[in-house]
This record gives sequence, structure tokens and C-alpha cells, in this order.
Amino acid sequence: MSETLTTNLQRVMLVHGLLVILIAMLAGFMLMFGLVGGFEVWPGKILDFSVYGTTQGWVRAHTGGITNGLLVMAVAFALPKLNLSGFQEKFVAYGFIYVAWSFTVFYWLGNAAGNRSLTFGDNPLGESSLISVLGFLPGLPSVFLVLVLLVIAIKALLQKAP
Repeated sequence: MSETLTTNLQRVMLVHGLLVILIAMLAGFMLMFGLVGGFEVWPGKILDFSVYGTTQGWVRAHTGGITNGLLVMAVAFALPKLNLSGFQEKFVAYGFIYVAWSFTVFYWLGNAAGNRSLTFGDNPLGESSLISVLGFLPGLPSVFLVLVLLVIAIKALLQKAP
């Protein structure tokens, strides 16, 4: 594939990977605020406020976001080794970017939703809402898309170089 295209896609993927990690770091603040009940402005003096969601939800948003950002970056670094056509290379690059962002939206909105954005309707965790649907919709294709993207990358790596 064109070295210029690959380099540009790598740059775009690295930027998006870092942005997803930035949002995951903000989830880490939400986790901290939730655990201590606010923000410590002076040792022992906490400015009390609450954040939405659960501790477990913020842990997932923090660690899951970091993992997804790193995944996008890892694939960006691997891109030159994949021996993909121009279309496949763009599909893989933008596909992983979409997956990372859709899961980021899922983590943040799912933490605000009664049903954790795991289904369209009510489930044993809670009731459905507009927020839960907005968290579920972008993530739904990603659970399948990420498998397709990984298969494309694996197959490309197993092929002999031209």
C-alpha cells in the first residue's frame, strides 16, 4: 500500500487513540470523585458533590477506554506490516477508530442508564431509557465489527508478502 496513505492513517489512528485515552483519564477523575464523594481542595477538606453512575461503571470507563485507545494505537503501529489494499487499510483504520469511540460512548452513557445500555429494552439490571438506547446503538455494530477487523488483520499477517 502507499506509504503516504499508511503514514497518514497511522497519524489519524494515533491521534484518535490518544483522544480516547484522554477521555478515559477523565473517567478516572469521575471514579475518584465518586469514591471520595467530591474533590479534595485541601488535605482533609473535600468539596462535596456527587457524580452519576457507579464505581464499577467508572472503573470500566477508565480501564476500558485506556485499553481501547491502546488497541487503536497498536493497530496503527502494525498497519505497515498488514499488507492490505488501500480500501482494506482504510476500513481497518477507521473501523478501529469507530470501535474505540463507540465503546467510549457506551461506557459513559451505560453508566448513566438503568439497564447499563446492554439492551434496547429493560433487562435484569434496570429499565431502558433514551440514554440507554443512545449508549447501546453505536456499540452494537462494534461488537461484530471488531471481530471482522481482527480477522482481516490476522489474515493479512498470515499471507506471504508479495
